[in-house]
Amino acid sequence: MSDLVVVLPGILGSTLRDKEGMVWEVSGRAALRAVLTLGRHLQRLRLPSGIGDEHPGDGIEPVALMADLHVIPGIWTPLKGYDRVTRRMNSLGYTVEKGNLLLFAYDWRLSNRYNGALLARRVDEALDRIGPDAKVSFVCHSMGGLVARWCIEQCGIAERTDKLITMGTPYRGAAAALDQLVNGVRKGLGPLAIDLTEFARSLPSLHQLLPEYACIESPSGLVKTTETTLPEVDTKMVADAMAFHGALTDSFADQTYAILGGKQPTATTARVADGKVTCYRTYEGKELYGDATVPMVGAARRDLRLSSNTLHRVTEQHTSLQDNAAVLDMVESFLTSTEIVPRNVTATEPQVSVPDLVLTTEDIEVTVELKDTTPRALKVALLDENGKQVESRSPAISETMAIKFGGLVPGAYYVQVSGISVGAPVVPVTSAVLVMDCPSV
Repeated sequence: MSDLVVVLPGILGSTLRDKEGMVWEVSGRAALRAVLTLGRHLQRLRLPSGIGDEHPGDGIEPVALMADLHVIPGIWTPLKGYDRVTRRMNSLGYTVEKGNLLLFAYDWRLSNRYNGALLARRVDEALDRIGPDAKVSFVCHSMGGLVARWCIEQCGIAERTDKLITMGTPYRGAAAALDQLVNGVRKGLGPLAIDLTEFARSLPSLHQLLPEYACIESPSGLVKTTETTLPEVDTKMVADAMAFHGALTDSFADQTYAILGGKQPTATTARVADGKVTCYRTYEGKELYGDATVPMVGAARRDLRLSSNTLHRVTEQHTSLQDNAAVLDMVESFLTSTEIVPRNVTATEPQVSVPDLVLTTEDIEVTVELKDTTPRALKVALLDENGKQVESRSPAISETMAIKFGGLVPGAYYVQVSGISVGAPVVPVTSAVLVMDCPSV
């Protein structure tokens, strides 16, 4: 086992504060209150033009990993927190108190180059305290994997690194970032309207989540973001983001373990017309799926075929990978080099679509698609933020099913979809949704 483990969250996954107090810290029911003030609140987090790989000197600093559900509407879907992965590390003997566990909170607004260099300094300090021959393993969710890759490949940490384990890292980007940056982030919910467009466009990190792979339709076929013009997006920031991806060399590939969420409806390619982007789920006519955020074509290193047996797949959504029992079994197996049989991932592979936010006057509309498997039965459960089942449905099996949950009080909920299996545990596909009162104008 490694001498040190570092856990890195994804975008939005670290709390932030300035001298006036916390500026980004929401969880569970608190997320509902935060939604109402996000437009004003997040303007404090907007970065100045031309920030590049620097810190703006605005006094904002990271504090801790998000413990519970967190969301910025339109920028990222509701994400589960990092308590469960931390507890799993603790069960293996890695704790902050012992000095062999580093929970690396970082300012997710900033360039991954900046945070990668900061991570390298923190890791060097921690390893030096342990001993001259100490080694580190990184356990990363989403964008945290890009921060770790920069740290390892570009900041001299490769020789001190044992393993890089990633969960849903967009190695080659995600088309969802195109939608946010080009179309803007204007989340309308009843009379509530939040415009976070300028905030989103100020973030180098969000640009570094743009697809590196060819994903934009053109008369000559799919082209890259640097081979066309993206409306409303800073060309220099796009070029710099692609230079970031280009500098990642895959030199640490032999010690990298990539866990991919799959079989979920995922934006993969895009068409630009009339100043807007429209995203599609197919790539060259094939639906390759993904984890509902990171498409399969963006989830692997440039040098790997998607059929590679070095990619470890689980049917789950991006925002719950770090909380998924089967995923954490894989992480433990990779860390300990001990074969652990992951709990059952059933043959049922539902594709699940759930809205991020709904009003109490609306239903939660869940769409479940079954294109590759036909289970004996299917369970669609609605849980409250504490994991207690509110109600469940067992719809008649068909290729596409629509399930509605209504009459709900404000709060955070989870939709879990799984095939019913007798005598075997089931790892469901999980999506979070916020239900809120219709706000007064």
